[in-house]
Amino acid sequence: MANSLREVKGRIASTESTAQITKAMYMVSQSKVKKAEQNYKQYQDFMKRISEMVSNLVAKANDDFKHELTIEREVKKTAYLVITSDRGLAGAYNSSLLKALDEKLSKYNSKDEFIVSSIGKKGFSHILKRGYPTNQKEPTYVRDDVMFVDVQPLANDLINLYLSKEIDKLVIVYNHYVNSITQEIEFKELLPITNIESKASAIDYVYETGVEKTLNIILPIYIQDIIYGIILDAKTSEHSARMNSMKNATDNANEVIDKLQLLYNRARQSVITTELIDIIGGANAIGGDK
Repeated sequence: MANSLREVKGRIASTESTAQITKAMYMVSQSKVKKAEQNYKQYQDFMKRISEMVSNLVAKANDDFKHELTIEREVKKTAYLVITSDRGLAGAYNSSLLKALDEKLSKYNSKDEFIVSSIGKKGFSHILKRGYPTNQKEPTYVRDDVMFVDVQPLANDLINLYLSKEIDKLVIVYNHYVNSITQEIEFKELLPITNIESKASAIDYVYETGVEKTLNIILPIYIQDIIYGIILDAKTSEHSARMNSMKNATDNANEVIDKLQLLYNRARQSVITTELIDIIGGANAIGGDK
């Protein structure tokens, strides 16, 4: 019984240690969610202005020149860019996203009809495990303080694949942040650029280097900006998922501690009762002899 008590007490101490760690991780993630959400909302305002400018540029340029990135063509090969995390401990953040991707890709007749790229180590590992065709030789990591330079090379590779007609469509797959509890998996088409809405504008643009050269510079940057904004969105979802996961882990650990403590108290009470019975029985035996 004494060994059993020591074992239960050891489990209580171990679970308490785990609860302290998960609580600390919850508080860290909670702080990161607030910062990431603020960055994402600020970037949305920036993207709104950029989208308006690009819409006006494309609308006014279409009379003279139609850029390759805005031209729809027969889809023979589709590129998927999936946004995952580098680390785990984020609940179903990665698993549900990759499951949705697998379901989407399973509908193709051949692996020659698509390629898959990833931002985040978890996604890259999944691509290798599944044997999906990819243009990546190493993972693209995405740190908590997302930097534009981290994602620019991969974005440029995908844009060049589209311009060279090696792919005919680019779709980005990610967890969209709705609120601290809810994230939604989205498949968003980036290329060709078809979601540009022309709005009436009194601005008359003068292309010093010509329409073609101007759009050759602006449209790839526009796609890079969209990808960067989506990564900010996904990073907010990641921190939120990890925060909720750590909160659930802490709550579960505390529940286990309560049950173990109750078990320990009952076992301890049983030991004390047994000892008292032995003492009383011994005393009665001694008294009886007299």
